[in-house]
Amino acid sequence: MITTGRVITTGHGSETDCVITAGGAYAARLARAGDSWFPERWTLDGPEPYAVPLPGNQPEEPGTEVQPMADGRVLIRRPIEGRHAFSLLYPTGPGTGELPLGAVECPDEGTRLHLLPPAPCGERAYALAVGHGTTTVWLVAGGTFGPEYLAEIPGRCSGGVWLDRTGRMLALDREAGGRTKTIVVDLERGGEVSPLLQIAADSDDRLLLADPDSGLLLIRSDAPSPGEARLGWGVLGSTLPIRFPESLHPPDLALTPFASQPGQALLPEACAVALRIDSPFGTWVGVWRPVERRLHQFPAPDGWLAGSGLWTPEGVLRLPYATEAEPCGVAPLTAPIIAPPSSPSPSPSSMSSEEASPRVEPPRSTPAVARPVPLQQAPLGRLVTKSQRLAWPPGSPPRCAG
Repeated sequence: MITTGRVITTGHGSETDCVITAGGAYAARLARAGDSWFPERWTLDGPEPYAVPLPGNQPEEPGTEVQPMADGRVLIRRPIEGRHAFSLLYPTGPGTGELPLGAVECPDEGTRLHLLPPAPCGERAYALAVGHGTTTVWLVAGGTFGPEYLAEIPGRCSGGVWLDRTGRMLALDREAGGRTKTIVVDLERGGEVSPLLQIAADSDDRLLLADPDSGLLLIRSDAPSPGEARLGWGVLGSTLPIRFPESLHPPDLALTPFASQPGQALLPEACAVALRIDSPFGTWVGVWRPVERRLHQFPAPDGWLAGSGLWTPEGVLRLPYATEAEPCGVAPLTAPIIAPPSSPSPSPSSMSSEEASPRVEPPRSTPAVARPVPLQQAPLGRLVTKSQRLAWPPGSPPRCAG
């Protein structure tokens, strides 16, 4: 379940990051007090959500990142003169405790380092240092002796999607030779790289979201329409082509998936996906399932930390929000209930030509006739099968990779 995203907070009036642990127990963000910024941890798994401020000795600088850990501590990355310092923050009495973890040196001004999405186990945290021609993966929390170098990958990488529940298989979008393709990095084999997504030789293909339970993948590619990136979906290990339904390509709307419904084992077509919808009218919430072939649209709660949220296995989407009146809240959104598909995924030739295409206004959609755009080749099946074998070697217990 991917639950990170850019956040526009109504209550605090500025843009920052909100990150939720893979298990959904904690969230962390930079909150604002006047002109100053400070880390804030949210507890989400109790009867009522509540926030704990974790201010340091001085306000945080621009470029600071925070990420919650499964034990309730908050990892913070502070850029300081060519290096990035990492610490774990935790509440202690009236103040904030801080455990320094060390730093990663980035003397090259062209190198950019940022945290990857929370690892599924919640015990470790990783960062990506992107240089001119190579990308380095670092373990920055949860190791033995501070930040640890893990792997160096040729090319410039972006994104970051976990493909399994153990935190071993990491998907990255690598730019090389003028094209962007998704690769898989095996963190338990010294950063061994294998291809994951190659829809067409001259297309840019990026993985946006992967659900480890169902195998559902959400991708963005310009393969069906050169020069225009579109959302599509496929299934990890499937031999069927990637599909680009019109329901995921409404006019004048920008769709960004941010969370998938867990617990949908072997049911990728019924797996619900939450999407952030942006348009000139504002930002709201979308819910989509492959089997329905339509996009449901809902108004966002006031102060929604836009692009963040998490699903429950029962199909309730929990959306965190912050306003002046309620600085820590979670709004439940129950998606329309559907019956599980009774047959395997249809082939492209047997798919109906009718799909729902929403109008460009929030928050409702209107059906329209359109035709999906299946591709002739999408070698997900052959390439991902290898990654699946690597992800769960025989006899090895699930654990967080390092």
